[in-house]
Amino acid sequence: MDLLTLVLLILAGFAAGWVDAVVGGGGLIQLPALLLVPGIAPLQALATNKVASIMGTSVAAVTYARRLKPDPRTAVPLAVTALIGAILGALLATLIPEDAFTPIILVVLVGVGAFTVLKPQLGVHTVQRWHDARHTIAAAAIGLVIGLYDGALGPGTGSFFVILLVSVLGYAFMPASALGKIANLCTNLGALIFFIPAGHVIWPLGLAIGAANLVGGYVGARMAVSKGSRFVRIVFIVVVGALIVKLSWDMITGA
Repeated sequence: MDLLTLVLLILAGFAAGWVDAVVGGGGLIQLPALLLVPGIAPLQALATNKVASIMGTSVAAVTYARRLKPDPRTAVPLAVTALIGAILGALLATLIPEDAFTPIILVVLVGVGAFTVLKPQLGVHTVQRWHDARHTIAAAAIGLVIGLYDGALGPGTGSFFVILLVSVLGYAFMPASALGKIANLCTNLGALIFFIPAGHVIWPLGLAIGAANLVGGYVGARMAVSKGSRFVRIVFIVVVGALIVKLSWDMITGA
């Protein structure tokens, strides 16, 4: 690998860490960048991306936890089921054809984007829908479903966590992003529990990009906390729009 390629990968890692920390979706930047590395297999790129991502999500999750103190009634069931779902999803990754899911994901993203744009007050303030066992069950269900998705496919995982925590449980975008980071940390860990023993990780590359992702995650988390839910909402809409364009292009070109 030449020096220019390595520098571009490190820059992509920083940008991905920043986006992931604010609202999720950094894989949209980092994974395609890894696929440009000469000779890298798609499964190696996916596994190496998880190593880099977990470094950024770790520091972002810690930063959010220290500053916002996410509600453990949501964080614990969400994180536990996300971990379980990601392990199961990684096991299923080789069995599920991605072509079967891309059109469905695209339709969901268009709906999510339109829903967010047409409801400008959505996620501005936290107004929790339930305060009993239904809250715990809903949080666990969100963790399991998105964990399965992240383990098997992955694009937009953080964004899906955020929008479900906002629309289903009633969180504002800021605490939803904090909770989503904790859950996304667990989904990355769950996928790596499968990928590391299988030998798919390219460690020098993953650690180098991961260091940049970590710095980006720290900067993004601090910026999100300082600017609040409206800033996170704007970034969310931009990232969802970018995901829609990316998936649409993949379908058109057959990528």
